[in-house]
Amino acid sequence: MTRILIAGGSGQLGRALIAHPWPDGVTVVAPTRRELDVADADAVKAWLQASPVSAIINAAAYTAVDRAEIEIAAAFAANALGPAALAEGARAAGAPLVHVSTDYVFAGDGSAPHEVDAAIAPLNVYGASKAGGELAVRLGQPRSAIVRTSWLVGAGRSSFVAAMLRLARERPVARVVDDQHGAPTIATDLAAALATIALRMAADEAAPAGLFHFANEGDTTWHGFAAAIFAELAARGMQTPRLETISSADYGAPARRPMNSRLSTARIRRDYGVIPRPWASALPRLIDGVLGDRT
Repeated sequence: MTRILIAGGSGQLGRALIAHPWPDGVTVVAPTRRELDVADADAVKAWLQASPVSAIINAAAYTAVDRAEIEIAAAFAANALGPAALAEGARAAGAPLVHVSTDYVFAGDGSAPHEVDAAIAPLNVYGASKAGGELAVRLGQPRSAIVRTSWLVGAGRSSFVAAMLRLARERPVARVVDDQHGAPTIATDLAAALATIALRMAADEAAPAGLFHFANEGDTTWHGFAAAIFAELAARGMQTPRLETISSADYGAPARRPMNSRLSTARIRRDYGVIPRPWASALPRLIDGVLGDRT
């Protein structure tokens, strides 16, 4: 029997991991925060001793990018100390750790996709806290895979797709940033990639470790992504707002964002055979899921 521990099961990625069609013989356990505080190293060790697992996937994170600018301690507690505790516990238990990170560890310079070994230089507190988590995992459990992703979207009420649906229903005009470039990542697709890595690391001690990137295929902007969403809504006979562009500077978010969030997926393709599909091909089903969640 293969047991996979999922930390952060209540988030949009955690829910996608729980719902993933795992192979026969695989059991997924996703304790709540009350049942297991992943930032408590002693609690993590005790839990793993009492409930051994084959691998750990850490999808827990503080993701309020703008609020992190004033809630610095909370961001670092979740995004750096939590992974540190999980890495310490995983190493003591002999379990590989698959940890999710972000494109926000990069400054976002240039226009080429960031390679996994490119220098990191976060622009905001959230990115810095995630960079701290990466370092903690790499040092705390060498048998780990850190998977950076970008622009994660799922069927939950807090996703970008859900936000665009609200705009379509409530406003005649939508102004969306058009100078940040990257690729949306569908939560179910990222969950499948993480599952592939975790199962292989659980079965093979020589499975590749280190840094990886995963994002769906297709270079766009947030404005371009919004346009694709509204086109899908219009095709369903729904009203859509007039879409206008706005710069990041004019939008005025408290936290600076990288202008280039493109990620090279060459290593995850080579080492794990994970081939990301175009985000545009996954969008219709994702929108169906968001709409279904609101009926």
